Parts: sequence; C-alpha cells; structure tokens
Amino acid sequence: MRVTRLFAAAALALASTFAVADDAAEQAIRKTLASLQLDVPVESIGSSPLNGLYEVHLQGGRVLYASADGQYVMQGYLYQLKDGKPVNLTERTERAGVAKLINGIPQGEMVVFPAKGEAKSYITVFTDTTCPYCQKLHAEVPKLNAMGIEVRYLAFPRQGLNSPGDEQLQAVWCSKDRPASLSKLIEGKDVAAAKCANPVSKQFALGQQIGVNGTPAIVLQDGQIIPGYQPAAQVAKLALDAKG
Repeated sequence: MRVTRLFAAAALALASTFAVADDAAEQAIRKTLASLQLDVPVESIGSSPLNGLYEVHLQGGRVLYASADGQYVMQGYLYQLKDGKPVNLTERTERAGVAKLINGIPQGEMVVFPAKGEAKSYITVFTDTTCPYCQKLHAEVPKLNAMGIEVRYLAFPRQGLNSPGDEQLQAVWCSKDRPASLSKLIEGKDVAAAKCANPVSKQFALGQQIGVNGTPAIVLQDGQIIPGYQPAAQVAKLALDAKG
C-alpha cells in the first residue's frame, strides 16, 4: 500500500479521548481499507483528536488515519501543540499498542532475569543467541539487574525460521533452565534439549508485527522500541524514564 505521510504540527484545542467511530464512517473506512488489501488486520476504528479524522488501529500497534467517507487514508504523524511544544500523538498511541501486546505475553513464555532487590522497571528484549550485539547486551544483564531492571527475553531468530539461531532459541525454550541455557549458548557452549512445543515462531512473528527487523531490539515498559545495543547505564535510564 502506498499512502501519504502527514507531518504537521498544529495547535488542536480538542479533547484527546478516544471514541468509537459511528457505524457509517466505520463501514466506509473498512470498505476502503479492504480495497487497499492491507496485509495487517484492523483492530479498531475510532475518532481521532482532530475533528473529522478517524484513527485506524492495526494489529501490532500501527496507526493510520482516514476521513469519515473513507476517501482519504493517511499514514504518518499527528502532532498537538501543547504548552508551546509539539506532542507526537501518533507515536504515543502506537507505543501504547505495542506495550499492550508485549505486556500481554505470559512471563512463562519468556526467559526472565529478575532484578536484584527492588524491581524498579523492566525491559523486554527480542534476542538471537548468534547475534554479537545480543551477546554484548547479555553480558551487561547483571549490571541491569543490580540497578533494579528486570530483563525479559523473547525469541527473534534474525535469519528466519529454520536458521541456526532458530534452532538454538528453540533449545533454550525447551530446556529445563532457560536462563542458564541462554547464557551458555551466548557464551558459545552447547545446550542439549529435547524438541518440544515452544513459542519461538510465535514470538518471531510478533516481533515482525511490531516492526522489529534486527536484534537486539529493546522494548521499554511504555512500548517504545530501542533498536540495537545500548550500554547498561543508558538502558537503565531509558527503562526508568519509560516507567513514568
């Protein structure tokens, strides 16, 4: 789909409360979206902060905008000028969608390294045991834990399913001690684990859905995605700031 990007900062003296679209507008917008053959399902359609513009929530947290008659569809950023500063409303909405998806994953499907002492915040990391920068980040997990940051891992075989990384990640998720197995494989050691039903392919699909295209990809508590390696001190600051 080819859509126009909207980059406009404007003072909007309007309420920002999300409301459900009326039936006529929703039907018109859905008809247009169906003709565009989007490859991502539409989760919901509702009014946006800008009068006459509707907000289309796609699966994975992405947002589009559409006119009430469905004749115009836009992809891009909607800003509100607040206290003299531009606020990116689109980014805020998309982050909330990502946070909802990530926070809905049971911890039993993750590999978790708990914070030491008081847990102040957490990060969720899409990782691949064969990725050098994932290995570098993992070496700093003890520092993050010591700073009160819990580290939650999800699988993302960067070379795709059936790759060496995929095989290793499946071994981690099928092992009796996932944290120990993950650390061993990252250190270049072997891990033997029987095949089992595991969420690796599902987590890989989820990562693609929210826009992850490389590892490590760090998702903060508010849904912000930080691509690539960051030093522990910087990650901790971002994690604490995201907690709000």
